[in-house]
Amino acid sequence: MYSEDDVRYEPLPLPDRLELSDEDMEDAVEGFYEMMKARHTVRDYSDRPVDEDVIAGCIRIAGTAPSGANHQPWHFVAISDPEMKSRIRKASEDEEEKFYAGGAGDEWLKALEPIGTGVSKPHLDKAPWLIVIFAQRYGTTNNGTRYKNYYVPESVGIASGFLLTALHMAGLVSLTHTPNPMKFLNEMCGRPASEKPIMIVAVGHPAEDAVVPSVAKIKKPLSEILTTFRKDD
Repeated sequence: MYSEDDVRYEPLPLPDRLELSDEDMEDAVEGFYEMMKARHTVRDYSDRPVDEDVIAGCIRIAGTAPSGANHQPWHFVAISDPEMKSRIRKASEDEEEKFYAGGAGDEWLKALEPIGTGVSKPHLDKAPWLIVIFAQRYGTTNNGTRYKNYYVPESVGIASGFLLTALHMAGLVSLTHTPNPMKFLNEMCGRPASEKPIMIVAVGHPAEDAVVPSVAKIKKPLSEILTTFRKDD
């Protein structure tokens, strides 16, 4: 975290250490894979409410993510107010109309077709919570002095991954939504110009008739996403 004080490096003995046998490590990895394999992006939400403490707890987990120079350049806005969610939906759909009317280009629209997306975003109303993730492009001290944040997209991307994982582990489903542009979110959420909205995450419980696109179950095999250089090669 940024400090105006002259903070120097001070080594701290590793405060937390998890010791697992090789077998236990393999079991832990396999178990976590099975858990994450069951995570789905969902657009159909039930009316079941979600306690605010659960949302806050998941955001607290996101806040433990590593970041450039430990500046933690992120801010999360959690919204359950129905009127505000409706305003966000209206503004998002206004941008989506431009996107699907030609702003995206034919190649992008073709890529989205198997996902089944469109202009209408009812999940932004229906989901009990929306979490808007902001990236702090730069920080400001109490006296108004601007300071630089480092590796902001990478840092916020990691924190967002932590958040989605935490929501899934809490038994919730989510959907990431990225209307472009998203400047309207700064005003709606009362965030400064130094912050850039990255995505809206709809959060809740899946509806009884919830569906997912079949292509979402098709993942690249490990052989296509991993290259290994071994010590003995």
